[in-house]
Amino acid sequence: MSKSFLLLSFLMGVVVLSSNFLVQFPINYYGLNEILTYGAFSYPIAFLITDLANRSYGKIVARKIVYFGFVLGIGFTVLFSTDFADFISIRIAIGSGVAFLTAQLLDVQIFDRLRNKEWFVAPLTSSMIGSTIDTFLFFSISFYGTGVPWVTLSIGDLIVKVIVALIMLIPFRLLLKTFKPIKA
Repeated sequence: MSKSFLLLSFLMGVVVLSSNFLVQFPINYYGLNEILTYGAFSYPIAFLITDLANRSYGKIVARKIVYFGFVLGIGFTVLFSTDFADFISIRIAIGSGVAFLTAQLLDVQIFDRLRNKEWFVAPLTSSMIGSTIDTFLFFSISFYGTGVPWVTLSIGDLIVKVIVALIMLIPFRLLLKTFKPIKA
């Protein structure tokens, strides 16, 4: 395994763990506690990692990074932030796993189909669609029927993810010089 593969896989696991921990904390400023959690700011980095891997190594390696990152992230989440006495904590781990795998694997497919378009089309489109799927799967599985305002939280979360996905185009473009694109 290459150093880049291991680094991207480890970073993916860290992003999943961080996001799963941070999603438990609403932003308690400016009345945002009903519509936004801190997890919205860290999770879009997962799409940057997947897209860089896909651009550099292709969809097969990108899928492996998703799977490796999934195992690391969910493993870290279960070990460090899941309170087995707290049903919501367990639902967060399950919701995270289902949403992460679905959204990231979809991101890999969409990116691969669009890879020959302008440099920004594949990462932007795949991240936007993946973020939408991820957000609604995660919040509905984790918080439906719990009294947590999951619909408004998911909408606020998605708005931030869209903004961060746009911002992530900057490091994506800059890192393209480090991660050489494959010929498709």
